[in-house]
Amino acid sequence: MVIPPSRRQVLAGLGAGVLTMGSTGGYAFVVEPRFRLVTTAYALAPPGWNSGPSLRIVVLADIHVCEPWMPLDRVAEIVDAANALAPDLILMLGDYPAGPSVTGRRVPLPEFARVVASLRAPLGAYAVLGNHDWWDDADAMRERKGPVEARRVLERQGIPVLENDVLRLSKDGRPFWLAGLADQIPFLRLHSRRSLADLPGTLARITDDAPVILMAHEPDIFPSVPARVSLTLAGHTHGGQVRLLGYSPFSNSDFGQRFIYGHVVEGGRHLIVSGGLGVSGVGVRFGVPPEILLVELAREERGDRASK
Repeated sequence: MVIPPSRRQVLAGLGAGVLTMGSTGGYAFVVEPRFRLVTTAYALAPPGWNSGPSLRIVVLADIHVCEPWMPLDRVAEIVDAANALAPDLILMLGDYPAGPSVTGRRVPLPEFARVVASLRAPLGAYAVLGNHDWWDDADAMRERKGPVEARRVLERQGIPVLENDVLRLSKDGRPFWLAGLADQIPFLRLHSRRSLADLPGTLARITDDAPVILMAHEPDIFPSVPARVSLTLAGHTHGGQVRLLGYSPFSNSDFGQRFIYGHVVEGGRHLIVSGGLGVSGVGVRFGVPPEILLVELAREERGDRASK
């Protein structure tokens, strides 16, 4: 029986190989994960959005606050860059703490929440939770229920966290729905793949035909998302964290490369997967620098662009 390598083994192996390349290793372990920050922009008119407003959305995913990779001053830099994009709406897609393998010093989540409380957008900032938000909370893992610490600290700072819930927002007199799913793999460390995400129940809370944006930490829910949803936004994958010639040697998605990164269109349904901001498993990024997403939704077809 052949046992496939774990994510940490794959990334560590790749990292070791990269390190042997001298300056390239320094870039992958130091420069790209810690000091680079790019904005990746998409402009699209997805199906069902004709009744919605023109909307400018900033998306932040997988921050993984910790030292040395994502200290509070780096989070503040990301917040300033997000605000400078003048978004109508800011969405945070989960995984706020880092895992132990990349944490030299833990950054308390209340301190992190005080920094991201400076995010500014006319329609507000909203969040969902990721697997690390559960795995980081020993009490929630033991009792197998929330609210987890990440939710509590964000909501104390005025950032609503949506777990199988919806909000009706409006811009320029045009309403739309923001839906947020609970995490899909909160109990993996307890050898259970039980998902907390309730997609049918969440969408059932929508009470009119205004268009819908769906927030999900993991992109693997996308095959089940109905055409009623104009756009699904997800993180979790970090774009593979190492990306060579458009290919990620490792994927933590059950669908392999299918939902690993970027703009995916299937059956007329739209998904955008962020490459994220922090690191997990091993402190390395190569070919997929930390990114802020800027998503512009329009009521008429303008095509799609991505730029870094």
